[in-house]
Amino acid sequence: MKPFMDTDFLLENETARVLYHRYAARMPIIDYHCHINPAEIAANRQFDNITQVWLGGDHYKWRMIRSNGVPEEEITGNAPDRVKFQRFAEALPRAIGNPMYHWTHLELKRYFGYEGVLNGDTAEEVWQLCNRALQQPDMTVRGLIRQSGVKVIGTTDDPVDDLQYHRQIAADPTCADIRVVPSYRPDKAINIHKAGFADYIRKLGEASGVAIATVADVKAALAAAMDRFEALGCKASDHGIDYVMYRPATDEQVEAVFAKGMAGAPVTEEEMEQYATAILLFLGREYARRGWVMQLHYGALRNTNQNQFARLGPDTGYDCISTRSCGEGITGLLNALEVTGELPKTILYSLNPADNELLGTILGCFQGTEAAGKIQHGSAWWFNDNKTGMEKQLTDLANLSLLGNFIGMLTDSRSFLSYTRHEYFRRILCNLIGRWVENGEYPADMDTLGTLVQDICYNNAARYFGF
Repeated sequence: MKPFMDTDFLLENETARVLYHRYAARMPIIDYHCHINPAEIAANRQFDNITQVWLGGDHYKWRMIRSNGVPEEEITGNAPDRVKFQRFAEALPRAIGNPMYHWTHLELKRYFGYEGVLNGDTAEEVWQLCNRALQQPDMTVRGLIRQSGVKVIGTTDDPVDDLQYHRQIAADPTCADIRVVPSYRPDKAINIHKAGFADYIRKLGEASGVAIATVADVKAALAAAMDRFEALGCKASDHGIDYVMYRPATDEQVEAVFAKGMAGAPVTEEEMEQYATAILLFLGREYARRGWVMQLHYGALRNTNQNQFARLGPDTGYDCISTRSCGEGITGLLNALEVTGELPKTILYSLNPADNELLGTILGCFQGTEAAGKIQHGSAWWFNDNKTGMEKQLTDLANLSLLGNFIGMLTDSRSFLSYTRHEYFRRILCNLIGRWVENGEYPADMDTLGTLVQDICYNNAARYFGF
């Protein structure tokens, strides 16, 4: 029996162990998509306790604790932080087979030196250990980033954001070794069918210095915002859309839909798709002109529990996988941009793992010379960033495209302790490749294999984004 999470955790054979320890483990990190708060980096925040850094805003953990029958007051409510931590610790032993169990103990080992097991009985000693450690000078936000070997962070930012914290970080010489860049997230300018659209468009106009009366004005305001982002090193956009659609329409049709949306009138699904398609095409062309990467995250069925949405709002753990088909929408959108030579580098992420083969085949239809792997199948996302999901994504990508050109892992997290997810991914990657090699499916050429692993862990992303 192997020890729990030892040095060779998840590494089942000698090739895997060599690939991880000699090649993957020492590579720095480019976390090109996450949801951490740049204000906390600018302020170099120091957390008071482990609950603040671990449970605040983490809907993965909230879902797990809820599944153990804990009242919401002790999860996201006003219960003391110590109580919230206790409830997490009590639920964790039930999470056998869940990546949360591995993530938690990797973080305890790497950041706090804890070699034990967290449960309800050990919660107090872990609470005390972590809280003492968090008061050390090197356990600030930037200290955690440096300990993790992170070189680049791509945050997720709205076009109306003034990006003051990014400017503050860029001007701070004590943060010169950490590159923090904004990523452009214009979802609210696209979601004409959702509440608050008209108010948001007015805010967009104010932030961009554009009086918005037409769709052309929306495009001008979005472009002005892109200029601000680009000045601070932005290399990518990110779209969190329910599904990818492609429904072209005339300018007159799109203007009519926009007028309805601004008046607060309901729009049909067809009208929403017409407007969204027009904006996505405009944005895609702008990204291509600027050399930005377009990220499309789709396939989430959001806010499914109406009572809890009314109580807690969005992004609190009540989303699930959508089964809506998007093959026609994705290919229609990419093709329309390709026809005019304006298809940007694009990363496609589906929350539904059943789409892996679909995305793997789409990649081969739209590759280009701008980058090796111009069109990417994004890493296993959200409900899929577990051992099974990562192995499936990597295997499906290898079956249908070039795994060696994959740009690797991201945290997609709000926590500064989540960088161990890169270690988790790298161990799974090395084990999968090691299994193929030891099964005689690929030569045991360690120089070639080592280069391939290091490329997937870091080098490919550095080249792809231009960092």
